[in-house]
Amino acid sequence: MIRTTASFAQAFHAARRVSTPLLAVRTPDPASAIQLILSTLKDDETPALHWDAVRGLAGANEAGQRNVSEILGEMEPAAVSVEALFAIAEKIVQDSLLFVANAHRFYSDAAVTQGIWNLRDAYKRRGCMLILLTTLSGCLPEELAQDVLMLDEPLPSCEELSRIVRETVEAAEMNALGEADMQRAVDALIGLAAFPAEQVVAMSLSKEGLDTEQLWERKRQTIEQSPGLKIWRGGETFADIGGCENVKTFLRAVLAGSEPPRVVVFLDEIEKAFAGTGTDLSGVKTEMTGTMLTWMQDTEADGLIFIGPPGAAKSAAAKATGNSAGIPTIAFDLGAMQSSLVGGSGERLRAALKVVEAVSQGRALFIATCNSITSLPPELRRRFTLGTFFFDLPSAAERELIWQIYERKYGVSGERPDDEGWTGAEIKECCRKAGRLKMPLRQAAQYTVPISKSAAEQVKSLRQQASAKFISASNAGLYRFEETTITSAPGASRRIRAVEA
Repeated sequence: MIRTTASFAQAFHAARRVSTPLLAVRTPDPASAIQLILSTLKDDETPALHWDAVRGLAGANEAGQRNVSEILGEMEPAAVSVEALFAIAEKIVQDSLLFVANAHRFYSDAAVTQGIWNLRDAYKRRGCMLILLTTLSGCLPEELAQDVLMLDEPLPSCEELSRIVRETVEAAEMNALGEADMQRAVDALIGLAAFPAEQVVAMSLSKEGLDTEQLWERKRQTIEQSPGLKIWRGGETFADIGGCENVKTFLRAVLAGSEPPRVVVFLDEIEKAFAGTGTDLSGVKTEMTGTMLTWMQDTEADGLIFIGPPGAAKSAAAKATGNSAGIPTIAFDLGAMQSSLVGGSGERLRAALKVVEAVSQGRALFIATCNSITSLPPELRRRFTLGTFFFDLPSAAERELIWQIYERKYGVSGERPDDEGWTGAEIKECCRKAGRLKMPLRQAAQYTVPISKSAAEQVKSLRQQASAKFISASNAGLYRFEETTITSAPGASRRIRAVEA
């Protein structure tokens, strides 16, 4: 469920009404969070104070400034250190609000944690509230988890982003954007906080109008600031993939459905990312798996799993999905999210999922690839509700299409090699070598050993595991694998032919 500014304001008002003493707010923009909270107050007489590590103690409104003057006297505001803050905090007047910036930076200090806890009962009696401002991934220390109420400030909604764009364009004294241009601008800004959204709109304005590509680039940079997230910048579409017609048809239907995804989240080789779940002594993988399961369940995220031998176009189809729909594809690297700090891996994963939720507005399509599905926890497989597709080695007709695509791409032609059992990746590599090394295709093929030969037993085992269990990526219905044994005469060597029924 997507949180809105109104729901956040309502939750804060409810907490204020029952005199909640300790509150933590996870926000992408602390200044906007303070303004939003102050706007929920019924009058301007409620003193609001603010502390940060550089400026010290200051008033967030006029009533707060008067209270700060009374508390500090001749003392400089910047002289109030974090150690002195909680002693001073007991002197604020009744019903006051005290904001603490970047509170998560001080949680490791035992005196700070104790100081926060000490204010609980005193603030409850006097109707005061301590508001700890943290980042989106900020987590409370164990000592405070039961005493501090946690709220998440949402990112701007589509309506709020439209207002930001409209006001920025008006301030630049430019003509108002049309409906289509406004929609493109909002799509590019979804996932940004209000301040950076306003800044990037202003920077993208010129005499020619609004440069939406620059808006998209700012969004890509914001996403990639989170460890483990990277925007795929390749330009491949479904037209660049030979074969796999069944899965492409299904994905087109998903992209054109009543609630089309806004973002594709690509998890490559997911079986390696979650290897060790339930058995790792540190518990990191188990925690990350649980976080992922809970998030996908709570947000009702849609997902597919692509399984098949290496080079069978699984990753290519996943990456092409976003470009085919004109939406970003986020590469989701769980390994890069792991941290050496205790609890750091879980925090990074939760922060990454918050970014995905913000950018997608609750409409993310997860596509995971794997070369072996047996090691995936069943509960994780169940979260990918749109199905599991098996990518087999391409048929002769599919290989013909693949040759045509890569011969055009690399500018090669001529007599082709015997390509029985080749994958699309091997055909691509053969064409690339022929173009780069200026040699005929048949000669370039001498430097290629297809996986159907180098890993024949693994491919056969994978086909047997998938038969009648998963959907075929190439043909309608379930994938089916059969072996036909052919003998030409008694005592002659036998030949095994694999076919997809």
